[in-house]
Amino acid sequence: MALDWTRLLSRHKGMWVALADDETTVLAAAPTAKEALEAGRSTDTPMPLLYRVPDSLDAFAEYEIQL
Repeated sequence: MALDWTRLLSRHKGMWVALADDETTVLAAAPTAKEALEAGRSTDTPMPLLYRVPDSLDAFAEYEIQL
């Protein structure tokens, strides 16, 4: 199942986020992974998922043109 992370991009561009087990709930956000992990662990989640939100969302498509 695909996850909608558009809110992550709009609110946390370029930041590290600590996510809950559902992979959508942001427990903490910080400029470094270490800070996000420490803040995320203080929310009763022993090992949150860490993710660095990109600075921009660029689409990429690969296709082949036959002439």
